[in-house]
Formats: sequence, C-alpha cells, structure tokens
Amino acid sequence: MNSVTSMTRSNPLTMSARAGFRRGRIELVQTLTNGMDIFAQFFWPVASVLAVFFMRNGHFQSTGVGLGSLALPSLLGMLIAFTGMFGMAQGLAMDREDGTLLRAKATPNGMLGYLIGKIVAVSGVTLVQVLLVLVFGIAAIGGVQLNTVGAWAILIAMLILGLLATLPLGAIIGSVFSNPRNIGFVSFPIMGLVAISGIFYPISGLPGWLQVTAQVFPIYWLGLGMRSALLPDSAAVVELTHSWRHLETFGVLGVWAVLGLVLAPVFLRRMARRESGSVVAARREKAMQRAY
Repeated sequence: MNSVTSMTRSNPLTMSARAGFRRGRIELVQTLTNGMDIFAQFFWPVASVLAVFFMRNGHFQSTGVGLGSLALPSLLGMLIAFTGMFGMAQGLAMDREDGTLLRAKATPNGMLGYLIGKIVAVSGVTLVQVLLVLVFGIAAIGGVQLNTVGAWAILIAMLILGLLATLPLGAIIGSVFSNPRNIGFVSFPIMGLVAISGIFYPISGLPGWLQVTAQVFPIYWLGLGMRSALLPDSAAVVELTHSWRHLETFGVLGVWAVLGLVLAPVFLRRMARRESGSVVAARREKAMQRAY
C-alpha cells in the first residue's frame, strides 16, 4: 500500500497537476485581493448589472415579461462566455510577454501545470462574478427564481459546459496574439455578438439574419440556458420557438466544447514551440520602448 501511495505521489503528471491547482489558487487569491485586478475584473459586471437594474420596470412588448428579469440570467451567460474567452486569452498573452510561459515550457510537464493553474484562476473569477451578480439580482431586480433541484442542475450545467465551451476558445485566441495589448481588439467582435445574442433584449425582436448569426455562437445559448434555469416556463413565450430548447442548447455548447478541446492543444503546442529566450527578450525590449 505504501509503495502504491509513493508511486502516486512521485508521478510527474500528478505532481504537475497539483502544482497547477496550487498556482491557480494563488493567482485567484492575488486577483481578488489586488485593487487594480478587482477593478479590471468587476467593472463591466457591475456596470452591466446596474444597467439591468434600471431595466427592471420595463416589459417586453405585450407579453408582460419584465426586461430586467429577462436580462439578468442572460447577463450571467454573457459573463461566463466573456470572462472564459477574454480572461484566458489575455492571461496567455501576458504570460508570453513576461517569460512566464517560457519558464513553464522549460520545466518537465510545466505546461500542464501552467494550463491547469490558468483554468483554475479564470474559472474561479468567473464563479465569483456569477455569484455576485446572481445574489444582487435576486435581491434587487426580482423576477427570477432558483428554488427547485432542476433549476440548480441547469444552472450548474450551464456554468460547467459554458466554461468548457469558452476556455479553450480563449486559449486559442491567446496563442495567436503575442502582444497582450492587441487582445483588446478581440473584445469588439465579442461585444458585437453580445449585442445580437439576446442578452439585454430578446433575440426575437431582431432581424432574421442576425438571429441566425447569433445562434452559431455560444453566447446566445448560454443566455438561453440561464433563462431556462432562472425564469418560469411562462417566460419562454419571448423565445424564438416559445420554448427553452434544452437539447439544442446542450448540443451547440457541446459542439463548441469538443471543437475547442480538440483545437486548443494544437494551437498551444505550436505556440510553445515558438517560445525561446531570444523571442521573450525581443518582446521585453519592445515593451520597454513603448513604456518610454
């Protein structure tokens, strides 16, 4: 028994995974205790939930369904998608520039530990954002409910499946951009998708071609899944088919998760092969020139 335990403890992959979880926990704590990081991570969630708060007395056409209660769960889906993609992409790009990724590459199984750590940190920030918005929304906006086992199950499933569908996409984006300042340009198409994905206004009120475009990407389906968890069945009247479309939701998000999990390792390996001391030094020199 002792020999088996010793072998498990000395397994390089197990040790790297444990190191990754420790790294992710430390990075998460640092993010949640640093003023600038807190501002960067929670400014847009707070601004968005305030916008939803002022929508709480509005209604969608003649359905009687409140715009605030529709937008709140949609906002949760948007946070999962945006933080998953943008947080992972920005973290990878920053770590490439300062040499963190190169150090991970030089360590046996270091890339595994690094990726686990980044997943833990980004997922942790996402979970905190979702909990804060959910608690505030239930207390101040109303119109949502989370009082059944089925609702909790869908909420948790959307959180897990949403991260699986968006974190790999963020890793792919982060592997393409070596300059973290260029990652900001990625936010523009993402916000464009938010605008047409029924987050702040039901998608059924948009032109047909925009409806089709939005349904290709995960943001719409995450919003729909969250609405199905937090709203009564009567609210489905504002949806495209007057139903919550659970099978389609899990199907589309599942496809994105599989595609991301298949393609992300390919992009990450390609990125890691290109990392070297001279490349990192050149990036630092350019960063210093921009600073001065």
